[in-house]
Amino acid sequence: MSAQAVRPWPYPLWIAHRGAGQLAPENTLAAFRAGARYGYRAFECDVKLSADGVPFLLHDDTLQRTTPACGVAGERPWAELSRLDAGGWHSRGFAGEPIPSLESVAAFVRRNGHALNIEIKPTPGLEAETGRVVAREAERLWRDCAVPPLLSSFEPPSLAAARDAVPALPRALLLDQLAQGWFELAQELDCAAVVTAYSLMDAAVIARLHDAGLRALCYTVNDPAEVQRLLALGIDGIITDAVDRFSPAGAALLD
Repeated sequence: MSAQAVRPWPYPLWIAHRGAGQLAPENTLAAFRAGARYGYRAFECDVKLSADGVPFLLHDDTLQRTTPACGVAGERPWAELSRLDAGGWHSRGFAGEPIPSLESVAAFVRRNGHALNIEIKPTPGLEAETGRVVAREAERLWRDCAVPPLLSSFEPPSLAAARDAVPALPRALLLDQLAQGWFELAQELDCAAVVTAYSLMDAAVIARLHDAGLRALCYTVNDPAEVQRLLALGIDGIITDAVDRFSPAGAALLD
């Protein structure tokens, strides 16, 4: 496949990590609103399943870092999770900010014309089920939407289940190392993109992806020198925490 055959890519270059997960509590609607105030129009978030199968936003397997509760989040029903304070750990002004469901995030981004990268973040042992449920919910929540969410994951079984459940939704393989067979795995999963740690991305990787019709994205890029390097290489997406430093209209630092 030639570079000219790269699939259409409707997503902005700049993507706010976990909403604006340093300025506000990560993976909450408050973080999405913060990123939007800085002009961001694409967001990344982590999604897993409650015990009763509701997709909700949380990065960790457990609750104690970002809520007053403890234990495995996926072992609790949504009725319990939805009542937890997911903001007080960040700062007093966000106390009482709830854990959002994927449905509430979908309503926010669709209402505002934003794009979303959903990282499928399964509770261990629920990789396939989480990929399948998240894909089906994304299909329902973004029905008739011109820009569907991008489903990404470090877990190949999650991406495979998402592919089998809703083949039309675009997928991206997340990588924290370029182990042997990574490129073939992305092709096997029929991914539209590969998202690597920024230190792994170079001209050869980008050329290989583009030549195969795939897009190249990086996480989590907060250093201006790395931004300039990646832009010069032709990167397709930059996931950043530094939404108050980088203008999504370009690579310029914000005042």
